[in-house]
Parts: sequence; structure tokens; C-alpha cells
Amino acid sequence: MDAIDTRLRLTDRKRAAIIGAAIEEFLAAGFDATSMDRVAARASVSKRTVYNHFPSKEALFAAILRQLWDSSDAGEAPAYSSSQPLRGQLLDLLSKKLSLLNDEAFLSLARVAIAAGIHSPERARDMVARMGEREEDLTVWIRAAAADGRLKTTDPVFASYQLQGLVKGFAFWPQVTMGQAPLSEAEQKHIAESAADMFLARYA
Repeated sequence: MDAIDTRLRLTDRKRAAIIGAAIEEFLAAGFDATSMDRVAARASVSKRTVYNHFPSKEALFAAILRQLWDSSDAGEAPAYSSSQPLRGQLLDLLSKKLSLLNDEAFLSLARVAIAAGIHSPERARDMVARMGEREEDLTVWIRAAAADGRLKTTDPVFASYQLQGLVKGFAFWPQVTMGQAPLSEAEQKHIAESAADMFLARYA
């Protein structure tokens, strides 16, 4: 058992080293110029080891974005509650989302992803789809509230995109595309409250 535990710890360390090296490479060279060879060299592992953990550069980049999402202080998204006010639940969800969107490491890698997607529509669609998987919590919450009769929508996915657009218009796109400074806590609170109020005025 000790030997197995040791191998597992070594595997985890190698995976962490690969992700750390890949982050540095992507930020330094961009998506297209980064190669699995360069990642392997920076991580001090073999190229085969890199591919054993990640079958492609796209999968490696997606794993980095997932790790940033999971390691942000947002934690698990709260599930819908039929007994709690909608506004408070929605503010909790949006606050967690804003916490991630305010993370400079996440924003830096988002810039890399967007730049890479400009030159490859297929790659852009794949990255958007992978990131969209991590934004499913809002859709799930809206779907549950609609099923409970507290929101009026027949298309929870569309309603979720609308809500995310209200937030990202202030807390993602200006920072990614124009270098605007991250939002202060007061600004995040104001954006979350105004977005929640606008959304509920339409759907509650």
C-alpha cells in the first residue's frame, strides 16, 4: 500500500508540475507557440509523461482553466432552495462568479484562449464549450427555480446567457480586451445586485 501511495503522490506531483509549467508557457508564448515539448522541458518530465496526463494541448489548457475555477475561493455553487428568497440565492451565485472573474490568473489565461480562438474558429468553439461546462451552475439554478414555478422561462439556457452577459459586460470583457483594472468589492457588489434585480424583474 505504501508503494502505491508513493506512486500516486509522485503522479500528482508530476501533474502539478506539468500544469504549472504549462501556465508559464501559455502566458509567456501564447497558445500557438506553446508546445508539449516546451511544457515537458519546463516541468522536467518526459513528453510521454505529459501526454499520459493530457492527450492534447487543448485538453491541457482546459484543465488549467478548470483548476483555476476549482481553486478560486468561490467554492461550490449553492443549490436552489425553494424556501429561500430568490434574490439572496442569486446574489450568492453571482458573487461566486465575480470572484473568479476578478482573478488575474484566470483573466490572463482567458486572454490567451481568446487570442488562440481568433485564429481557429473550431478551437474557439471547443474552448467556449469547455468553459461553458463550468458555468452550468447558473443554468441548473434557473431550471430548478422555473420548475418550482418561481421563474417564468421556457428556456433556462437562454436566460442564463442573458444573466451572464449582464455580469461579463462589466466584469470580464473590459478587463480581458481593454486592460481595465479588476473590480473592487464594492463594484462587484453593485454589479451583482443590479444584474440580479434586472434578471428578476424580467423572469420572477
